[in-house]
Amino acid sequence: MDPLVHVSEPAMTLLGPAIGGLGLNVRAYDKIRRVSRTVVDLDGKDEIGEAHVETAVQYRLLDRRV
Repeated sequence: MDPLVHVSEPAMTLLGPAIGGLGLNVRAYDKIRRVSRTVVDLDGKDEIGEAHVETAVQYRLLDRRV
């Protein structure tokens, strides 16, 4: 994740299985990381949480189906 943004432990715990379980590659991981950071910025928070990662994964899955 971004070294300038703190990532909560639950968010990191969620990210691993999401990547492995969905069969996503490193490029997809990077996109999820960047989208998570954007969601945090829009939310006005200083830490990436589970909800931010979940949102980013959902957007990635939408992008994958198109």
